[in-house]
Amino acid sequence: MTRKLTSARKGAARGKARSMVVFIHGYGADGADLLGLADPLAPHLPNTVFFSPDAPERCNGAPMGRQWFPIPWLDGSSEAAARQGLLAAADDLSAFLDEKLAEEGLGPEALALVGFSQGAMISLHVAPRRPVPVAGVVAISGRLLAPELLHEAQAKPPILLMHGDQDAVVPFEDMGLAGDALVAAGFETYGHVMKGTGHGIAPDGLSVALSFLADRLPK
Repeated sequence: MTRKLTSARKGAARGKARSMVVFIHGYGADGADLLGLADPLAPHLPNTVFFSPDAPERCNGAPMGRQWFPIPWLDGSSEAAARQGLLAAADDLSAFLDEKLAEEGLGPEALALVGFSQGAMISLHVAPRRPVPVAGVVAISGRLLAPELLHEAQAKPPILLMHGDQDAVVPFEDMGLAGDALVAAGFETYGHVMKGTGHGIAPDGLSVALSFLADRLPK
């Protein structure tokens, strides 16, 4: 049984949207942390609706925030708990995406995911396992979990990887590891290095993400 995720909504009026962007927040944050990105993006994507759901669990390492799944090296959880949490949250997120697409009258080809940190990790897990490709995935400052399981992919949407080269939270090297695995598995994969940037989203990264989304989402 999936847990129902909640999200505020921004962008195109209900029934008027031609595309959807769903922001997936990081460990210890919540949906509001990324929904503000809709403000600079919306003028360039006027027919897009934006959502940013709260993860299903309170965060073990930051009780005021939320988590998609436990992280053993941060909160002392077991690897088994982390894997179980990932699989459960992936089902929750996929159900949320189906619900919002149905509400807005859109198909998966009109959907893009923009994940940050842990949100990038779960986005890279969920999108390939959906039955129909989404328009694209922007994975920022994350990593590809279990690249050896990419053979489970049912769909291969285009993917943009972005990472700050000064990231002290998720190593910059993880971007290259993810890119190599995705390319080897046949994914259309792009990369952008945010130079001088730590664990965050630089203005140049937001511009690159906007261009990627604008090229792939229905107008």
